[in-house]
Amino acid sequence: MRTRDPLQRSFRPLLLAALSWSILGAAAAADEPASAAITRRLYVAEPGIRNYLEYGGHGVIVYDIDHGHRFLRRIPTKGLDAQGKPINVKGICASARTKRLYISTIKQLMCLDLVTEKVLWERTYEKGCDRMSITPDGETIVQPSFEGPIWYILRASDGEEMGRVEPRSGAHNTIVGPDGKKAYLAGLNSPDLTIIDIASKKIVGRCGSFAASIRPFTINADQTLCFVNVNKLLGFEVGDLQTGKKLYRVEVSGYPTGPTKRHGCPSHGIGMTPDGREIWVTDAHNRRMHIFDATSMPPKQLESIELRDEPGWITFSIDGRLAYPSTGDVIDVRSRKIIAGLRDEENREVQSEKLLEIDFRGAEPVRAGDQFGIGRP
Repeated sequence: MRTRDPLQRSFRPLLLAALSWSILGAAAAADEPASAAITRRLYVAEPGIRNYLEYGGHGVIVYDIDHGHRFLRRIPTKGLDAQGKPINVKGICASARTKRLYISTIKQLMCLDLVTEKVLWERTYEKGCDRMSITPDGETIVQPSFEGPIWYILRASDGEEMGRVEPRSGAHNTIVGPDGKKAYLAGLNSPDLTIIDIASKKIVGRCGSFAASIRPFTINADQTLCFVNVNKLLGFEVGDLQTGKKLYRVEVSGYPTGPTKRHGCPSHGIGMTPDGREIWVTDAHNRRMHIFDATSMPPKQLESIELRDEPGWITFSIDGRLAYPSTGDVIDVRSRKIIAGLRDEENREVQSEKLLEIDFRGAEPVRAGDQFGIGRP
């Protein structure tokens, strides 16, 4: 008499169940309405550059990524001074999980509902605000004061302060790591990158010192390397986040350094493609994005792309196929071609250093990108 192996007997019901679920899932997908398809939106906060009066915008502009970055609408926001004039936006972040979008100015932090597009609350902070970052679970915001001594640790639901850390570095740029446990803090007055544990609200390390004060920076997905712009350098430096040591200085070759309209820094903007393969760095004087191969160290310069104005920031779409310099150019990462230019409802060029992608299924947000171009797991 033939006997069946006991493992085969025990797994057979599971296999049948899996097959049934697979068939049911396929049928459900076939019947799924078209409204359930993913739609990709680009959210651009204005006024998002220092000389914003050239462009005259205020609020958040929403673009349809999948249809040529077509203008969809402008969401009204607050962020006004006592005379009712818009204050320059300093940062933007979002959580698909909590369905919220956050915008900071030098004075306020605002929270918008991504479904209703209504402002839920606006709070001011004693020492002001700068470019913040949010944890992956959407629960905590790490927010720098406005070029001051501290970073606030905020409850994202209502902006309530839960604690603060005090590197005394001239608080400016902030990245929460992909693991949601550590945050990386860069100040305008320090050549060191400060590392904090978010849960304990304690400084747990530093990386540097770099050649000058740190401006924009980025990190890789493993949170082992940082890539930092520093004052007076056309290019970037690389640091080891585990040992805290500076590893390399990488200078852009073939281009002169000269005056810039904003920031007073030759390279104010650096991003890593989500797959971790490339570093893109801005060059304001020459109106270029310079691209480096990051698959080996130190990164090797590959090519450059001319832009319509001086760039001061760079980030990427969630899938890494599109690059968004602050000039409003939209670049296809693979071909290196500019495929669109952001314009508003009056056909004016839109420029902003505060923008990110948010994806929806129907009316529900399902994915949120980041204002920083960082490596993703």
